[in-house]
Amino acid sequence: MSDSVNHHRTFEVMTAEPVQSRRKPRHWTDEEKAQLVADALSPGANVSAIAWSQGLDPSQLYAWRRKALSSGMVAPLTEGSSAPVKFTRFDAVGSSMVEIVVGDVVVRAGVDVDPDHLAKILRVVRKA
Repeated sequence: MSDSVNHHRTFEVMTAEPVQSRRKPRHWTDEEKAQLVADALSPGANVSAIAWSQGLDPSQLYAWRRKALSSGMVAPLTEGSSAPVKFTRFDAVGSSMVEIVVGDVVVRAGVDVDPDHLAKILRVVRKA
């Protein structure tokens, strides 16, 4: 017999829990989807927080929101604004001045304007 048989040996016992299988897809009713999309379109809404609170991946809620907007059935809410939003074409030019068109109003601002001040001006213009 060899000497190795008489030596003290240490064994480590490892335990493991089974890995959970992938989560079963949840079926969302149209009403549930509509409510989540409405919440996500509210002014100041945090889409990711809304999604996580419902056990939903944010990318899915973003996709539902994008689909709802592209269908034309819903529109994002704006604070105090019920007038339709009009978009216009613009050309980017190297300038120290920027023009922002909101409805029938043109706001011109220089590069040195404080962004917070400009945001306040634009909020007032949108309400008018």
